[in-house]
Amino acid sequence: MSSNQLDKKAQAWSALFSEPMSELVKRYTASVDFDKRLWQADIEGSLAHAAMLQAVGIISAQDLADIQRGMAQIRAEIESGAFEWKLDLEDVHLNVEARLTQLVGDAGKRLHTGRSRNDQVATDVRLWLRGEIDQLQPLLAAMQRALVSVAEKNVDTILPGFTHMQVAQPVSFAHHMLAYVEMFARDAERLADLRKRVNRLPLGSAALAGTSYPLDREMVARLLGFDAVTQNSLDAVSDRDFAIEFTAFASITMMHVSRMAEEIVLWMSQNFAFIDLADRYCTGSSIMPQKRNPDVAELARGKTGRVYGHLTALLTLMKGQPLTYNKDNQEDKEPLFDAVDTLRDTLRIMAEMVEGIIVKPEAMESAARRGYATATDLADYLVKKGLPFRDAHEVVAHAVKVGLQRGVDLSELPLDVLQQFNPAIGEDVYEVLTLRGSLQARQVLGGTAPVQVRAQIERHRQRLG
Repeated sequence: MSSNQLDKKAQAWSALFSEPMSELVKRYTASVDFDKRLWQADIEGSLAHAAMLQAVGIISAQDLADIQRGMAQIRAEIESGAFEWKLDLEDVHLNVEARLTQLVGDAGKRLHTGRSRNDQVATDVRLWLRGEIDQLQPLLAAMQRALVSVAEKNVDTILPGFTHMQVAQPVSFAHHMLAYVEMFARDAERLADLRKRVNRLPLGSAALAGTSYPLDREMVARLLGFDAVTQNSLDAVSDRDFAIEFTAFASITMMHVSRMAEEIVLWMSQNFAFIDLADRYCTGSSIMPQKRNPDVAELARGKTGRVYGHLTALLTLMKGQPLTYNKDNQEDKEPLFDAVDTLRDTLRIMAEMVEGIIVKPEAMESAARRGYATATDLADYLVKKGLPFRDAHEVVAHAVKVGLQRGVDLSELPLDVLQQFNPAIGEDVYEVLTLRGSLQARQVLGGTAPVQVRAQIERHRQRLG
C-alpha cells in the first residue's frame, strides 16, 4: 500500500498502525452523525485557540489569517449544506480540521498545537450547552407568563383543591395556576445556577496533563465568554458533571410539566369537565368519532420518562470511569442532545397550549360543593367559639355524615340541625360555609384569598417583565 493510500484510509494516529481500521469498528466508534451539531462551537473554540496561539507567538499572523479565512469558508459550506461530512474522519473535530487543512494547508495543521480532542470536545460541549441554556431561559419565562395570564382571568374562579385525589378545600383556580409558576420559577433558578458551572473553560488541559506550550488560557476564556478556567487538567478533560447536572435539571422541569399535564388530562375528561383545550392541541380517534384526546399533554407526560432515562444513562456512563478521558464519554452526547431537544420542544408547545385553556367555572364550583370543601371552615368557626380544634374536628365529622345521609352540603343543613352538634353555632355560620367565604378567609401570605392571589400575580408580572 502506498503512503498516499494509507493517508486516505487511516486516521490521525496512522503512523503507529500497520493496518487500517476495520469498517465495522469505524462505524461503531464514529460519532460524526450526531456530534456534527457541535460544529459552530467547534469553529468558535478553534478560532479563539488560534488567536491565542498567535498572541503568544506559537503561530504567525499569516497562519491566523489563513485559519480565519478557512473557517469562514467552512462555516458557509456547513450553513449552505455543501459541507461533506465523512465517516472516515470519525467526528466533528477531525472533519472540520481536515477541511481546514485542505483549504489553507500547513496553517490548518498548526491549529491543533497545544490542545487535544479531549479538551477540545469538553470545550465544544460546554459552549454548545451554554447556548442552549440561554435559549431555554426565555421558554421557562414564557411558560410562567402563560400560567400567569390564565391566573389573571380566573382569580375568582373556584376550584376544588385536592389531597389524596379527594376534595379537600376550595381554592382559587388562579392560585392553582400560580403553584406551577412557582415550580417553573425554581427551575429557572436552577438553570441559571448550573450555567455557572457549565461556563468554565477546559481548553488548554490538552490530553490530560496540560501542555508544555505557553498557552494563555485566560485569554481564550475571555474570547469565548467563559466565566472561569478549569483548575485541574485531569478533571477538566474527564468531567461530565455539567451534563449530568443539566439532565437532572431537565428531569425536574419535565416532572413539573408532567404534573401539570396530568391535571390537564384529568380536568379535560368528562368525569371532571373543568376545562377544554383548543382543537389544534387535540386529536381524534380512528374508531370513535366523539373523541377529542389531549394528546399533547399525554405525550409531554410520556416524554418525561425519556428525559429521566437520559439522566440515568449519564450517571451510569460515568460511575465506573477511572481518570481521565475514556471512549465511554462519546456516549454523553446523544442523551444530552435529546434531553435538550425534548425539554425545549415540550416547553414551547405546553406554554402555547396552557395559554389557550378554556375554563369551565360552573363545573369546578359544582365539584367543590359536592366534596364538603368547607368542612375545615366549620371546624375553624367552632375553634373561634372556644372549642379545641380536635373536638371541633369531631363535631364537623358528625355534621358531614348527616350531610351525606341527606345528600346535601353543609351550607344546606338547617341551623337547628347544625346546633345539635354544638349549640355555639349561630346564624353567622353560613357566611363561612360558602365557597367564597372560605376563599376570603385564607388571607395569610401565600394563601388562596383573592386579595393574596392578585398580589402574587403582580409580583410575578414584575419579576417576569
